[in-house]
Amino acid sequence: MNLSSTALLFWLLNITLDTAGHLALKSAAIAEHETEWGRWKAMLSSLPLWIGISCFGLEFLVWLALLSLVPLSLAMLIGSINIVVVMLAGKMLFHERLDRMRVAGMWCISIGVALAGGFA
Repeated sequence: MNLSSTALLFWLLNITLDTAGHLALKSAAIAEHETEWGRWKAMLSSLPLWIGISCFGLEFLVWLALLSLVPLSLAMLIGSINIVVVMLAGKMLFHERLDRMRVAGMWCISIGVALAGGFA
């Protein structure tokens, strides 16, 4: 099943907003402070936190639009590529570790998305 151009646009927007949301929340969460309460206060008043929340709110609307165009089973399968994109972005921006098992898992997800979305 090939995605229509509109469905493809909503899928790419979903990936972008999901990734930006996760990265923004991670950025807010790693704020360092001397006390736990200070860290929470800083986190709750940080711009990255509110950017992340906004991204997830917009992603919700984009997800609804995507679901109006494709079956839920397909949307869930192609939506799993978000995991791969977020992991790669986390590696690039936060220098997170990607061991061989995680990379193998990312390849399996990517191949599954290509097969499910008709991209292969």
